[in-house]
Amino acid sequence: MAELETRELEYFVAVAEELHFGRAATRLAIAQPALSKAIRRLESRLGVKLLERSSRHVALTSAGEALLHHGRHALNAVSAAAEKARRAGDQHAHLRLVIKPGGDANLLSGILAAYAGRPDARQVDILFGGATDRADHVRDGRADVALLYLPFDDMTGLDHETLTVEGRVAILPPDHRLASRSEVTLADLAQETLPRWRGVRWTGAPEAVPGPEVTDAAEAMHMIRLGRTIAILPRSLAQPPHPDLVYRPVIDAPHSELVLAWAQDDRRRLVASFVSAAVDAAGAT
Repeated sequence: MAELETRELEYFVAVAEELHFGRAATRLAIAQPALSKAIRRLESRLGVKLLERSSRHVALTSAGEALLHHGRHALNAVSAAAEKARRAGDQHAHLRLVIKPGGDANLLSGILAAYAGRPDARQVDILFGGATDRADHVRDGRADVALLYLPFDDMTGLDHETLTVEGRVAILPPDHRLASRSEVTLADLAQETLPRWRGVRWTGAPEAVPGPEVTDAAEAMHMIRLGRTIAILPRSLAQPPHPDLVYRPVIDAPHSELVLAWAQDDRRRLVASFVSAAVDAAGAT
C-alpha cells in the first residue's frame, strides 16, 4: 500500500473533524477545490472510500473513522518527535503541566509545593486545556505532564499514576423528578438524557439517552438549566456548585480517577521527579 504523507493526513483530519470542506479549507488556509482534489487522490491511492459526500452532507465511512483515529495519533507523534528532540537538548527546560481549569481536585497547590522542595526542581509552566484535548498536549509535545480524568480521557500512548479516586454526582434542574432525593442510583437515571462530550467516548449511565453534544462544563450547565439534559460528573468537576442547579451523589456509579499522565516513552528525570512529588503530595492529603 502507498505510504501516506503528513500533509495528506493533515488535510484528511481537518475534513473529518469539520465534516465540511469549506470550513476545513479555511482552517488549512487552502482553496476548497484543491482540498477536495487532495482527498479524492488520497482515496484513490488507498483504494477505499473515506467520506460519503452530498451537496449538503459529509459523513465518515468506517474506513474514514479508522483513518481519523490513527491519523490523529500519527500527526501527534510527528509533532511530538520534533518537540521532544528539541527539549531533550535543553538542560534548562521548564516543566509544562496542562490542566483543565478547576480540574485538579484542589491538589495542585500541594503538588507544586512538594515539587518545589526537591533539589532538582525546575520552573513549572501551567497550561490550560479544554475538556478533551489535554492528553493530546502530552502526545504532541506541547506539555510534559497532564492532569486527566479516567475513564473519560483517552490514555493511548500515555502512562499514568492515580492521584485520587472520587465518586460522581448527578447535576439536575431544580424541577427534576429526582431533585428532592438526597442521593440517586444509576437505575434512577435510566432513560434520562445525558450530554455527549465532544471528543470523549460515551460514559453515560446504562440505558441513558445520548443527548446534545457539549464541549465544556459551561455548555453542559446551560443545557441542564434549559431542561435539555442532566449530567453525571466527578465530584471535583462539579465544584463550585451552580446556584440554580441541584447536585446529588450517584451512590453506585463507577468511581472516577484523577491521574497524572505522561508519554510512555518519556524517561526524563524532569518528568520522573515531578511525578514522584505529585504522588507523595496526593498521598499526604
